[in-house]
Amino acid sequence: MRIAIFTNNYLPNPYGVSTSIETFRRELESRGHTVYIFAPRWPGYVDKNPNVFRYPSLDIEIKFRFPLAIPFSWKMSKILKNLDLDIIHSQHPNLLGSAARRWAKKKNIPLVFTWHTLYDHYAHFAGVIPEKIAVGYMVKKATKYADQADAVVVPTDSIIPILRKWGVKNKTIVPVATGVEESAFANPDGKKIREKYGIGSDEIVLFLVSRLTTEKNMEFLFRSLVSILQKDGRIKFVICGDGDLKPKLKDFCQKENIEKQVIFAGVVSRKEIKNYFAAGDIFVYASKSETQGMIVTEAMYSGLPIVAVDATGSKSLILNNGNGYLVKENEEEFSEAVFKLIEDENLRKKFGEVSKKIAKSFTSSVCAEKLLSVYGEAIRKNKEARIFR
Repeated sequence: MRIAIFTNNYLPNPYGVSTSIETFRRELESRGHTVYIFAPRWPGYVDKNPNVFRYPSLDIEIKFRFPLAIPFSWKMSKILKNLDLDIIHSQHPNLLGSAARRWAKKKNIPLVFTWHTLYDHYAHFAGVIPEKIAVGYMVKKATKYADQADAVVVPTDSIIPILRKWGVKNKTIVPVATGVEESAFANPDGKKIREKYGIGSDEIVLFLVSRLTTEKNMEFLFRSLVSILQKDGRIKFVICGDGDLKPKLKDFCQKENIEKQVIFAGVVSRKEIKNYFAAGDIFVYASKSETQGMIVTEAMYSGLPIVAVDATGSKSLILNNGNGYLVKENEEEFSEAVFKLIEDENLRKKFGEVSKKIAKSFTSSVCAEKLLSVYGEAIRKNKEARIFR
């Protein structure tokens, strides 16, 4: 199968969509399929993969660096015209999403669309445009795009009722999570990370991987954890990631006298991230904007108990009172859930074992087979439609 993936977000950006694309790419290629990726140019970054093609872009930084693709290019058009493709998979409804739809129509091949984002949580990126107007526009555009696709992929089933409420009529909506690459998490060394930051083996590490931005609900999380950190200096909070809220969060830590217990590790490479997971004791997560929360799956695979806000994405992965706690967006309730796990080592171990078992059904190999089934069915229906046209 020859697959073209169109995305507005790709390497070297280290976050969700890029990771998802790379995980599926490796799995699909390992099965003998050919994957071409069309993404925005990232100035200064050189692709090692010859099947990655870059559209021209505007290199901007709003809350973090995010080059915006210009979805028209004579060079890309020439490349695409000469490619023999079976299917096009779009990761976004706009910019390169429009190019994906255009080329699927030109080549008369199926278009699959992954709905990655709960757009109502990202309206703050719209700048001067009122959030209500921005949300309405983004949802309407994505809904129309989804209905024009041959199949819509969602990371978890918890997003489907939301899409129906927003007006998506497409009958083919299929949950396909981005799985954990087991080889990437083999033989982790948590001791190495603890030694790097001077964390004792008897200290409890609360751990998070996230962009430090508004839609990730970071300020709520810090407020929820402050009393725990103030109560016991042997508790540490390690955060991997970066974003525009970092200075504000650092100021908050200084104001609350917890700055020595909070470690901002910055953006960590995929090669190294397994060691940070292994150094942690409890994974804490407050985001309400996820359609899956891939990082939660990775935390579970690493054997961590989870405390998270009860929201889409997270509630499809976390078994409340089984491998963690799903709580309301209430600082006291969140804090109490974390404290229960801090106080009870046996409970942490028990929840961690359940996390591992659940995560085994979300490996990259299992999820790639599900995606191939979506592709195969879309291609079959497309061929049938052409026969009876």
